Amino acid sequence: MIPIPVEFQAPLALGVLGLLFVGFLTERYPPAAIALFGATVYLLLGFISTDELMGVFSNPAPVTIGALFVVSGALVRTGVLEAVSNRLVKGAEAHPALTIALMILGTMIVSAIMNNTPVVMVLIPIAIKVASAAGIAPTRLLIPISYAAVLGGTWTLIGTSSNLLVDGVARSSGLEAFDIFEITPFALVGTTAGILTLLLLGPWLLPNRDSRSGMISDAETEFMSEFRVTKDSPLIGRSVGDVARLNRPGMRVLHVRRSGSVVRALTSEVKLEAGDVVILMATAPELLTLNEDEDMRLGIRAPYRSEEVTTLEAFVAPQADSGYRLPELNLGSRFGATVLGVSRQNHRPGLDLRNVRLRPADRVLLEGPKDRLANLAEETSLMAATEPSARSFRRRRAPIAVGTLLAIVTLAAFDVMPIGALALLGVAFILVMRCIDADEAWASVDGSILILIISMLAVGTALQNTGAIEMLVGAAAPIFAVMPPWLIIFALYGLTSLLTELVTNNAIAVIVTPIAIGLAQSAGIDPRVLVMTVMLATSASFATPVGYQTNTLVYGAANYRFTDFLKIGLPMNLVVGLATSAALSLML
Repeated sequence: MIPIPVEFQAPLALGVLGLLFVGFLTERYPPAAIALFGATVYLLLGFISTDELMGVFSNPAPVTIGALFVVSGALVRTGVLEAVSNRLVKGAEAHPALTIALMILGTMIVSAIMNNTPVVMVLIPIAIKVASAAGIAPTRLLIPISYAAVLGGTWTLIGTSSNLLVDGVARSSGLEAFDIFEITPFALVGTTAGILTLLLLGPWLLPNRDSRSGMISDAETEFMSEFRVTKDSPLIGRSVGDVARLNRPGMRVLHVRRSGSVVRALTSEVKLEAGDVVILMATAPELLTLNEDEDMRLGIRAPYRSEEVTTLEAFVAPQADSGYRLPELNLGSRFGATVLGVSRQNHRPGLDLRNVRLRPADRVLLEGPKDRLANLAEETSLMAATEPSARSFRRRRAPIAVGTLLAIVTLAAFDVMPIGALALLGVAFILVMRCIDADEAWASVDGSILILIISMLAVGTALQNTGAIEMLVGAAAPIFAVMPPWLIIFALYGLTSLLTELVTNNAIAVIVTPIAIGLAQSAGIDPRVLVMTVMLATSASFATPVGYQTNTLVYGAANYRFTDFLKIGLPMNLVVGLATSAALSLML
């Protein structure tokens, strides 16, 4: 480590922070890499010890977020998010503005009574689908969702952890405990100003940029498949429109073939008979879920079924000859493989599976013994046989996944146990209950977001250790001393908001709250007014993706740039700050 004289540590720490933000602005490297580099620089300069750096990894914030990634993954696997998003997507297709407005309002209300981090995590995949249905880019919706969660968190004492922390510091300084709704009137003023700002400036300042991949996910790719109605099937005599399994949002029946001919009737009204072949299009998860029904013989079946089978996805090789039908490949007799479905980009592959003429780049969903399917590439025109990322829905376990999430946020709201510990218990429970498999659970954790949060926590620790924050506050103290009381509120809010954008809000809450109480006492102001000023300022952070955890989450979920948050976030900080400070000054 490089020895730095004490008097130079704070200015140097601020200088490194400035360079760090320049790196974020230029975006030549991923945000997580820039933040990690900044943390290591502070380590080399001796501004943070090795033990402190390792201790950051035990901080409840990244642990909680990592665990909630897994809980969100369970909501996906059990079909909960699919069901919710499908309802909202239908609403967005018919009434896009109303649906988005209800999402924003719902986000604020829920964030007022529970931790807003899991709220945003659950909403991110739903918001992306709603944006697509409404015909807008996800970048137009995810920042407003995050801001709505931030604003909703200011409504109550339990809406965000920094509110509780400020209350605790104030009580330790001799003030009476704050009521859960004591800050609500002032927060509502700031929220109104923030929403109006989004409505007026959002259309011009929010980025209109497609998602990073621009590709259809495996969960949205449609496969054509079919199944035969057996002579003892419970579907006999029922119309297609009355079979719930065939009418889910991710599935549509194309037609029914009977004795080799298409039944000439409205498909939904066709009453099924033994021997009918139902041709359908379905997403991979819905197709795999349907394949688990014992009364349906899905796809082109293998002549025998192995005890241990796996699901694989293969592509038709680019150099392969076109025109081969699936039965001509003899996949069942040669490899023991059942063809579950075929997908072709932007096209229906054929009338039914047996008449599909394969083309290069077609995707074929197969089920069979893994050891035998491994030879596909060597003996056929199919290649790159891999396990699909999409899996069947475990809808029967959906109540367990939803109940686990509700239990986590409810018990945390009543302070039964820290949310990090509750989230870990929730992960253990949903794994034991088989809501999600272990490999899916670990794959659902976004490592880049966790590294970004952990690194910025380390940066905050280094700034505290060097006295950089105290130096900034100390420099501002003489200016505060000569201000009129109403101006102190505005200035304190502005300073607290600025520091919150640079360092984690909880650190600023601990540092600034005692200073605010001292300022109030010297200026003859009710200390509760300035404490509420700190409380609201540390909770409302909009201008950077690293100032608040929900901003960090959406930053990593869409094709955002650091400057996107500055463009809309700075006006939000200014307008919300002015409105909230004006409301608080009325208490003087």
